[in-house]
Amino acid sequence: MKKLSIFFAVLMMLAFVAGPAGAGDDKAKDFVKKAAQGGMFEVEAGTLAVEKASNAEVKEFGSMMVTDHGKANEELKAIAQAKGMEIPTDVGEDYKEKLDKLNNASGAEFDREYMDIMVKDHEEDVEKFKKMSGKIEDPELKAWIDKTLPVLEQHHARAKELSKTVEG
Repeated sequence: MKKLSIFFAVLMMLAFVAGPAGAGDDKAKDFVKKAAQGGMFEVEAGTLAVEKASNAEVKEFGSMMVTDHGKANEELKAIAQAKGMEIPTDVGEDYKEKLDKLNNASGAEFDREYMDIMVKDHEEDVEKFKKMSGKIEDPELKAWIDKTLPVLEQHHARAKELSKTVEG
């Protein structure tokens, strides 16, 4: 599972590294770091959902996160290596707090917390991918973003549906 976390971090970093400020800009580097950490978190949280969710649909959603993002991570791993990119090795403090919260939750409480986080994270990811699609200059990364965006939109829509289901 750690490999999937690292791959997703690469995926998120690649999606944003070629932004208008360029990879050398401190603001862009900070953004890439945070996006990579968010990607690692999403895979780790999906793994927790598979293990801990009480609702079968939430378990399925967690599995879908690990599978879909794992596939995307594999596609981008080669790109990252070719560009000599480095990624963070952990999720960072903000995400560690969310993981702790999920680790300490169980049953319906876990389901609600996880789905709430997934709705918010995917909403943010969709917006970032839309912005970057129009700004990225690297044709390989742009093609990957354009291919990945509809998947993220589907994840967001499904997360919103499941969130309503587990609210009760």
